[in-house]
Amino acid sequence: MEKQKSGKKRTRLVILRSSVLLVLGLWMLSGQAQEFGRQALDTLSGGAADDGSWNLILVNAENPVPEGFTVELEDIGGGQRVDARIAEALEDMLQAARSEGLDPVVCSSYRTQDYQAGLYERKIGQYMEKGYGRTAAAAAAARWVAPPGTSEHQLGLAVDIVSSSFQVLDSRQEKTAEQQWLMEHCWEYGFILRYPSDKSDITGIAYEPWHYRYVGKQAAREIAEQGVCLEEYLGKA
Repeated sequence: MEKQKSGKKRTRLVILRSSVLLVLGLWMLSGQAQEFGRQALDTLSGGAADDGSWNLILVNAENPVPEGFTVELEDIGGGQRVDARIAEALEDMLQAARSEGLDPVVCSSYRTQDYQAGLYERKIGQYMEKGYGRTAAAAAAARWVAPPGTSEHQLGLAVDIVSSSFQVLDSRQEKTAEQQWLMEHCWEYGFILRYPSDKSDITGIAYEPWHYRYVGKQAAREIAEQGVCLEEYLGKA
């Protein structure tokens, strides 16, 4: 009789232990599933996908495009292409502006090395026509057009956006309703005005009230709150 009781007790312990292990296992799987679901949702919404690597690559005169860099591009219409990972955020931003009765136009996006070289050489030529020597012309041109290999456009993360009613790339662009809206709201979609008027000494690029760079929603919000440029945000000013 005693042996039967002992056997039943061991059986109950085994069942209890198995039940605990089963519940614990299901709980762990549930947590993993929830985490997987959260990550998937964040990726789709442009959240956790902004992991601080691809979206915060710094490209300027001191930090050229990484060697061997490649990017998957997506056509956004009008002959323009961007990094496929930012296409949805860009479209959301443009559509939000249009819903306010505005008409922003992407006039420049991803550029190849050769295309960027052509832009730079043309700018040098313009300065040389004004009497600059080659060296001085190259230095002056670099304030407006990044030399090939040092342009964010080559990452596919930068876009030049203008008003459809004023498609001129000069300081007057900031007065358009489109730019006023973009400067106020771009961070909400993960973009920043990359070359602010008061940061030229740090960025090395003259004020461009049309050049927007994707950095991700968290970084964009923090940059806007702190009033810094990307170099300062990354501690590389």
